[in-house]
Amino acid sequence: MRPSFHPRLVNNPFGDPGLFIPFLYDNRAILFDLGDIQALSARDILKTTHIFVTHTHMDHFIGFDRLLRLCLGREKTLHLFGPEGFLKNVEGKLAGYRWNLVAHYPNRFLLNVTEVGKNGLSTKQYLCGNKFLNENKTQKAGFNGTLTKEPGFSVSAVILDHRIPCLGLSILEKFHVNIKKEAIRALGLDIGPWLKEFKQALFNNQEPGSEFDVTFGQNRKMHKRFRLEELTRRIAIISPGQKITYVTDVRYNDSEFRKIRDFAKGSDQLFIETAFLEKDARMAREKYHLTTRQAGTIAGHARAKRIIPFHFSPRYTNQAHLLSEETQAAYKKALKESSPPTDHG
Repeated sequence: MRPSFHPRLVNNPFGDPGLFIPFLYDNRAILFDLGDIQALSARDILKTTHIFVTHTHMDHFIGFDRLLRLCLGREKTLHLFGPEGFLKNVEGKLAGYRWNLVAHYPNRFLLNVTEVGKNGLSTKQYLCGNKFLNENKTQKAGFNGTLTKEPGFSVSAVILDHRIPCLGLSILEKFHVNIKKEAIRALGLDIGPWLKEFKQALFNNQEPGSEFDVTFGQNRKMHKRFRLEELTRRIAIISPGQKITYVTDVRYNDSEFRKIRDFAKGSDQLFIETAFLEKDARMAREKYHLTTRQAGTIAGHARAKRIIPFHFSPRYTNQAHLLSEETQAAYKKALKESSPPTDHG
């Protein structure tokens, strides 16, 4: 079955962190972290609707300028999320430029920015046509772990410790709908935009006995009507959705271990930093990063189906294989264990 999300690291494991997650059946993507994004095409960046920034150290946020430059003058709303202090960080970026010409842009470009804190969510809007001025009232909301929720998926966060608040991130597909193409053709239908509408009806929990109209063919002039439950039974296989988790820049201790383990539990793919080899655990602790063994241990206890290490320290240039091997060894060992590891701290 083809999953709906196909995540890929923006850069190689030694480059700036970032995870690009395009949607299979939609011209859309989301992004975890906003470091150097030169490797992403303008087309990929422009189809991004939501960006979740773990923290605003330079290697996780420097891509904001390229993002902003590409979106100027376009009809677009960008949703950005980040940890404590994020609103001021975004405002500081925006204040670094002069906006005397943007009032005449014909399209509406809006930044919808949310700061994630222990006490809740704070959201402000910055309109390009208004020179991105900080004039809107901050909207407050509670934080129960979920940052955004749509019919087909949700994105959640956990606040971790990098000597500053740092977000761990996870996207969860509600369920996965696999389409049987041969069954579609047997019904005299074709593959077309109506499939997106069909999936949306399922994600919206539309009444199974309700009628569903299929419009198809050239210019969608042909029409057939089905009961939703009948059409689902004949053309679709529904299976649990995938979970993708992204964790980077965190100090390892018992508390953070439990927090990440529980947050990443059952992930189909866990992207997790392995900044240092285990022999350099002291350095990792001082810099609030994970070692290979720590990352692999967390992944194993979280029962992640696949672990993808990244954010390698440049001190290990030409030794990427060592980082990967140590991580995988710790992961396989932890899968067999049940008790939390001993804290290095």
